[in-house]
Amino acid sequence: MATQALGQTANDWKLEKMPADLETDFALSALPPQLRGAATVYLLDPDKGYYISRPGTNGFVCFIARTEWEWAEFRQDVATPISYDAEGVRAILPVYLDVATMRASGKYSPMQIRDTIIARIKRGYYKAPSRPGISYMEAPMMRVYTSNDPGNNHVASVSMPHYMYYAPYLTYSDLGLDSNSTQEPFLVNPDAMLLDDGHKGPYEYLITPLNEVETSKIRESQQSLLKRLEDYKPYFKVEGIMNSHHH
Repeated sequence: MATQALGQTANDWKLEKMPADLETDFALSALPPQLRGAATVYLLDPDKGYYISRPGTNGFVCFIARTEWEWAEFRQDVATPISYDAEGVRAILPVYLDVATMRASGKYSPMQIRDTIIARIKRGYYKAPSRPGISYMEAPMMRVYTSNDPGNNHVASVSMPHYMYYAPYLTYSDLGLDSNSTQEPFLVNPDAMLLDDGHKGPYEYLITPLNEVETSKIRESQQSLLKRLEDYKPYFKVEGIMNSHHH
């Protein structure tokens, strides 16, 4: 057993391995259908971190995010299918890979992981995307934190297929909007992306939810996946449809 950080038990940091076929299909659901066949798929080994289970050729990757470092909390029930284009793979994916590796080691507390990521951002080890790009988030369900406030750790299973466009350092004030605005465009987790010095972090996204027709089509086409997820863990049952990250 790896040396564990103060206050951590195996139940805290050690994630349960999802069945590989379910994790693969769930991860691929983030991508539009035409991109899935040639995408790279990462799966999570709870003892080591992410590994490539299927190399791809089109520059897109997909995976299930199981740890959101901004909240400085280890949970078993967070699961977000994410995809990145080549720029996201270069600039943003390394953070998820490193967080998973740190958690899998059992040697870091959630706060130590958060502090490590922020320190690396500040010294330029992790860099912002250098050009515009897209993260497809077309999955029929994601189990996510429902607030922009990292002090609010409520998690829910929601349906909100959407696109995320890289918008490093962007704030609501830049958009001329109040942070409680319910109009589009939305920013993802703006409060959680504040660094200790009050500056915005480099991993901000502009969110565009898919319209109701597109969302309905996705949910209809993914009924079997939704049932497999719910059979695997009852908490994956969709509780509602979101049209933003604001509640």
